[in-house]
Amino acid sequence: MGREAVVEAAASLADEKGLEAVTLSGLASELGIRTPSLYNHVAGLGGLRRELALMGVRELGHRLSRAAAGKAADEGIFGLARAYRGFVKERPGLYAATVRSYRLSHPDDPELAQAEGQAFEPVLAVLASYGLFGQEAVHAARGLRSVAHGFATLEVAGGFGIALDPEESFVRLLEAFAAGLRDQRR
Repeated sequence: MGREAVVEAAASLADEKGLEAVTLSGLASELGIRTPSLYNHVAGLGGLRRELALMGVRELGHRLSRAAAGKAADEGIFGLARAYRGFVKERPGLYAATVRSYRLSHPDDPELAQAEGQAFEPVLAVLASYGLFGQEAVHAARGLRSVAHGFATLEVAGGFGIALDPEESFVRLLEAFAAGLRDQRR
């Protein structure tokens, strides 16, 4: 067993039971090993959280890249948002690792910064098709992330109790967001 297997097991545990449930003793139990053995693969719980954040950002980045490939404007926005939503729904614990405190407490982690930059590239490419660059693109990217994150996390938490199709709500939300981006071009 190597570091990658340990981190994937931790990610699976986080997806099943929540990121807070990922402890070294719990992970060791899942893997059928003793807790001290984990230190051969990760630098304690902090190191494991870093590896989870890195894995999550990379996976999200790959999904965003595939979703945006060959797409522009509204088609690209819909693809990006659906990929983001899918990641949150399919890997909720791993996603949580990408937005929790590790990044805030380690802002100078070069490997994580590089992965985040790569995940941001397809978003910037789609926004460029609206004529948005520089600060305007960053503002729009924050908006898109907020839309996708907010909707998906509410959905995963069971926050849409009314018996209406959440997909229709998501499409309407994205249509409104895309219309706002088109209006900025004028």
